[in-house]
Amino acid sequence: MKHFTHLRDLSLSTISSLLARAGELKAGDKSHVMRDKLLGLLFMDPSLRTRTSFDAAAIKLGGQAISLDVGGSGGVWALEYLDNVIMNGDKPEHIKEAAGVLSQYVDVLGVRAFSHGEGLASDEADRVINAFRKHSKVPVISLESAREHPCQGLADMLTAYEHFGDLKNVEIALTWAPHVKSLPRAVPNSVLLTAASLGAKIRVAHPLGYALAPEVTAEAQRLADQSGGKIDFHTNQASALKNAQIVYAKSWGQTDALVAPPNDPSLSSWMLTDAHFAQAHKDAKFLHCLPVRRGVEVSHEVLDGPHASVLQEAGNRLWVQMAALEYLLS
Repeated sequence: MKHFTHLRDLSLSTISSLLARAGELKAGDKSHVMRDKLLGLLFMDPSLRTRTSFDAAAIKLGGQAISLDVGGSGGVWALEYLDNVIMNGDKPEHIKEAAGVLSQYVDVLGVRAFSHGEGLASDEADRVINAFRKHSKVPVISLESAREHPCQGLADMLTAYEHFGDLKNVEIALTWAPHVKSLPRAVPNSVLLTAASLGAKIRVAHPLGYALAPEVTAEAQRLADQSGGKIDFHTNQASALKNAQIVYAKSWGQTDALVAPPNDPSLSSWMLTDAHFAQAHKDAKFLHCLPVRRGVEVSHEVLDGPHASVLQEAGNRLWVQMAALEYLLS
């Protein structure tokens, strides 16, 4: 049975094929692969683009979506994901039973479960999404997990492709950004992994103490070796931005808890402004997964200016997810 919860679920050729198929669907090609089928969407964390784009994808493919919120008033039961625990806490249902039940109601199950902020090892284990993979009897697709946001990564690269064509040797700067709080690494992980799989030249810029997980960077390097891509890491933002065609800003949390937090004033210069784009390619495009904190991560002038392609990028979530659902059900 196929799942799509991590980029490693796809071969390099399948990644390229999904992007091509997304382009065909966006251009008007039709698919009814979900006729008489249901997509279940289980949200343990908030969503705007993911929820709406998956709802729309199911309808456009001829099916329907059922969205469920976990916990809280009006939501489904809080779910336990650890095995062999005494369930005497605030989680009355185990994923074993939840996945088994939902598998009888829906044809594909989407799960959104952010990082619990317990460190790199916990994020790498990705326990919630992997528990659903283990116990589900239908394909599971990630709506973002502790480790990755693979559909976001595909939408990012479809947007880059629409501007620059074949991504081999396209220069991408993935730069850390300030924030009011420490954020998960799922989005930057997926940007790095997906770009590496397509042969791009990626420069990752971050302050000292904010490196991505070594397991993720090692996986990205293996993908780059296969695709002909290249990865460099910088603690100087200006050097990473030089001649970049795609500039992707995203905040993520500290690797070393002893370094300055992401809202420290000493790191405010990492917020992207028009001045930063003077170092990039003249036709550089700015990407961000959204939501974005204006005036904290990125300046108003960038988001409202000619470099920004964030709305195009968000729109592309629909088409790559339609292609991914078609792949899972074909």
